[in-house]
Amino acid sequence: MSQLKSIATALPDHKISQEDVLAVLAKARGAALPARLKQILGNSGIDHRYIAREPDYYLKQRGWSDRAGIYDQVGRVLAERSATAALEKAALKPMDIDAIVMISTTGTMTPSIPSRLIETMGFRQSVQTVPVFGYGCAGGILGLRLANDLADAGGGQNVLMISLELCSLSYDYSQFDKKNMIATALFADGCAAAILSGQGGQGAAPSFRAFGQKTWPDTRDMMGWDIGDTGFDLVLARDIPTFVTKDFTPFCDAFLQDQGLEKSDLGEPACHPGGGRVVEALEDYFAPDLAGIPATREILKHHGNMSSPTVLFVLEKILSSNPKKPILLTALGPGFTSVLGILDPVEGL
Repeated sequence: MSQLKSIATALPDHKISQEDVLAVLAKARGAALPARLKQILGNSGIDHRYIAREPDYYLKQRGWSDRAGIYDQVGRVLAERSATAALEKAALKPMDIDAIVMISTTGTMTPSIPSRLIETMGFRQSVQTVPVFGYGCAGGILGLRLANDLADAGGGQNVLMISLELCSLSYDYSQFDKKNMIATALFADGCAAAILSGQGGQGAAPSFRAFGQKTWPDTRDMMGWDIGDTGFDLVLARDIPTFVTKDFTPFCDAFLQDQGLEKSDLGEPACHPGGGRVVEALEDYFAPDLAGIPATREILKHHGNMSSPTVLFVLEKILSSNPKKPILLTALGPGFTSVLGILDPVEGL
């Protein structure tokens, strides 16, 4: 299994608080907001988030081409910024990278962002580019799994994995149904980059031990996109916190058992937060063996749900405190799919 050499993150320029969201929605509606919407925003666990454009931009009619243009302009900047920082942290140059994995479900480009970064960042013309669409909120860990497989291939490679989401491009403030209110309350924009290496002799670094994945039948309506007239329309139809308690926890128990681990053996987990109620369900699962998941809560509070990069923001924060115990990575995404990983610290068990 590969080493995790570095993680770096990047955010767009526009910061918005939950109070700002209420004001923007009231302006769009032309009337006071429903009490239910205020309750959803208040229970989200989020204080503020970052979005690709200033709030008034989202009050205008936007078509596919306009959204794609913002994804190109803002997305490429964030991808290059996070990738540059990750390379610097890993003490590597673009020419040292053998493959670039790009995870994104809120936009797509052909040629892909990795292909366009070859020239602007100075990667080798022979670098392998792997753009992946459709993983959603599970994409951060699934991207690490794919990058790990590539890093272990060919006698050992250096792989750059970029996870980019501009969730705000799907906002539609003309609709006030439950799923769009939840999207407005939770989702945000951000980008993370990680460098994984299967090459030896590069010094000590955390290393991946295992990954696990499960997709449940008859759950496609839980999360995803429909293709609408002006962009992606959110699919979010079931009670995910209940799913965590009923279906995710036995899967996680079995995964840990396969790795010879108890919950009490773990350090703080790096969880994709989803929303405030999902965090509570995860905390209930880990209790009393673990004293909460504070890094997950903090990232949700200050960044919202950025979809795939969120768990990498959480992992970056946890690693900054030099943990001594294995780190469990968890995420849920379209499918409906759960993905797990174990990252061992430098000093091992």
